[in-house]
Amino acid sequence: MKAFTATLLLTLLLILSGCSSAPSQPTEPQAVPATNPLSTGELKTVQQQWQGVPYRLGGSSKKGIDCSGFVAVTYQQLLAMSLPRTVEEQAELGYAVTRAQLRSGDLLFFKTGRIRRHVGIYLSNGEFMHASTSQGVTISSLNNDYWRRHYWQARRLQP
Repeated sequence: MKAFTATLLLTLLLILSGCSSAPSQPTEPQAVPATNPLSTGELKTVQQQWQGVPYRLGGSSKKGIDCSGFVAVTYQQLLAMSLPRTVEEQAELGYAVTRAQLRSGDLLFFKTGRIRRHVGIYLSNGEFMHASTSQGVTISSLNNDYWRRHYWQARRLQP
């Protein structure tokens, strides 16, 4: 009888502990499926919605947005994918790709100063969209001398 009671008590404890909730941990960003990259058209639609919004460090609204905020907002809007909020954290996501391998939706990173970093999203044909400190949300060319000199790396967010 004691063995039966002990087994029943242990079973109840296991069932009840399975229903308890643990503190939620931040989830890693989901990966972009390899077979469904972001299309240039989808990205340009988002860019046009934000065209000319001024650059504001730490901003993430139409009143002002910074480069990493624009990348995060774009991925959230198109893929319901939450990205970290800083360039440094975004630069650790996914995996590196060469310039020859670039495709629509890849993240482009630039070293614009000794410690300053910048991020944008590749479109196609050497163009990328980003929040520029001087022009706000805009499209620029990777072939532009400034961006070519400061190019650092590209990353793809997929498995």
